[in-house]
Amino acid sequence: MLLLRYLRQLDTTRIILWCYAVWYAVVLVRYFDPNPMLWLTSVGLSGIIGCALLLSTRAAIGTSRVNGWGIFRLFLMPFCVSSFAALVKGRGFILIFAPRLAENVLALGLCAVFIAFVTLLQRGKNKRAN
Repeated sequence: MLLLRYLRQLDTTRIILWCYAVWYAVVLVRYFDPNPMLWLTSVGLSGIIGCALLLSTRAAIGTSRVNGWGIFRLFLMPFCVSSFAALVKGRGFILIFAPRLAENVLALGLCAVFIAFVTLLQRGKNKRAN
């Protein structure tokens, strides 16, 4: 029930972020590399860049606090970007698109299913409120 309530409350920005996560997961599963150096490098970059993003965010918003999930995302995004780049290096990707159409269709299809599911949940919530 908590998950459904969370999904019902997603705004457009967070839906897009979840679609990024879905795309990353498809690439991660398909091109996973168990090399610990890849993951340690990604963790290291995540720490360095995440700290810089946190400092930059705090400088921009002043005394306002960044919530826990916001801080988590500031560190997660550099981890995903660096590991994504390492996983796809030399594999024929163009930007974020895999060389095989089926992989792109799968990622896009999963994003579409996610968006449709959230939209249905939100419409159901709106109908009950009226």
